[in-house]
Amino acid sequence: MPMKYSVVIPLKNEEENIIDLIEELEPIMNKLGEPWELVCIDDGSTDGTLAILSDIAKKKTFIRILAFDRNYGQSCAFDAGFRKASGEWIITLDGDRQNDPADIPKLLVWTDTHDLICGRRVNRRDPWHKKYTSRLANFVRSRFCDDGVNDTGCSLKVYRRSCFDKIKLYKGMHRFLPALFKIEGFRVVESPVNHRERLKGQTKYNFINRSFNTIADMLAVRWMKNRHLNYRIDRDFP
Repeated sequence: MPMKYSVVIPLKNEEENIIDLIEELEPIMNKLGEPWELVCIDDGSTDGTLAILSDIAKKKTFIRILAFDRNYGQSCAFDAGFRKASGEWIITLDGDRQNDPADIPKLLVWTDTHDLICGRRVNRRDPWHKKYTSRLANFVRSRFCDDGVNDTGCSLKVYRRSCFDKIKLYKGMHRFLPALFKIEGFRVVESPVNHRERLKGQTKYNFINRSFNTIADMLAVRWMKNRHLNYRIDRDFP
């Protein structure tokens, strides 16, 4: 049967979370009653993440693994996962277990009418300074790029895989995928999702790499939006 869903998860030093994450995700995906796969991208982990993942994959045949030779960042991990995925729909979430897999069916109800469904975190369980900088960055980005999304930092999203035929990712640009989808005329919607406290492991992001490094990307997206070719052919004569 054709693959319906591909779950794509980038991982870096998540040895404490990967087992619990897969055990939580598997029954939720199985309950959907459609063929699915899990694509895990090890982004240059220096702990036991890859070894644990490889061991699990011997018992769970739905797991596909991509292992980078070093750390390349989340945009590269997502891009590799998107290319590896064979499902009609691609579901993404973080490997730190702050995204709740139980929200996946809630997002899938939008697939009949939209091409990208973005989770919007409510009651965020992050330190106050992280919530403040994220809120500020989202405020600036949403108005500058006009993507209609309030929380692009939430990794829990559902993408129509065929849309990526028109989307090319660059380093850091995974945060602007809703804007890139809208530029190409695809339908984007945002839906509230749960957010959980990180219980194990350490965050890989800080104020610098989550805020200041996005300014150039934001300008690039604005340029693409303004320069995008947009026309309709009225008649095509032989």
